[in-house]
Amino acid sequence: MAEIDMLTKIMDCAYAAKSDLYRIAAAAGKPVQACLHWTAFTYDRTFPDYHINIKGDGEVEIMEEDFSVKLPHNYMKNSASIGISLCCCKDATSNDLGDYPPTEIQINTMAKIIAVLAEALDLPITKKHFPTHGESADNEDYTIYFNDWNGYPNNTYGPKSDVCRWDLELLGKNTESPVYNPYDEEHRGGTILRGKGIWYRNRFYGHNY
Repeated sequence: MAEIDMLTKIMDCAYAAKSDLYRIAAAAGKPVQACLHWTAFTYDRTFPDYHINIKGDGEVEIMEEDFSVKLPHNYMKNSASIGISLCCCKDATSNDLGDYPPTEIQINTMAKIIAVLAEALDLPITKKHFPTHGESADNEDYTIYFNDWNGYPNNTYGPKSDVCRWDLELLGKNTESPVYNPYDEEHRGGTILRGKGIWYRNRFYGHNY
């Protein structure tokens, strides 16, 4: 599918799901979100846990066209949350992303999808609305509520705690996100992806966010 057709399809899916996403989010007491992931597998292996998979060559597979459908991509935070994943990072560690690091085209494709979803759903491109799984696992998106953790809202599992999930904490790019450091906000993968998303939103839609 050509890029413009793919982005149009994602825009159409987002528009179609918009009212349901906002209704579900209001009932759950959380914002509408798109959570950013990697699969921790090879460039061609896709998973139905995510609404959107992005392969190593940038090809996009929409696994679930109804973006309001709850899929199991982010523990206890899946209501009104669109899952987007890069197919990459099999056997990755914080010191070495291995043979399947995020590719440049994957990163840019995810950023373009962020821009399209933000525009279609009237969302600012912030950590609250577009967190990585690692950021969300540490509750940096501020969407946890007490029932999620049986009264323990600080029971987190991301890169600033027990590092069970650290999706996209670094992208492995020398000039943008080269090393694993969850306290270096400027170079974290989520910061880079959202920054690119803002750039593409401005380019596509003429905004100045």
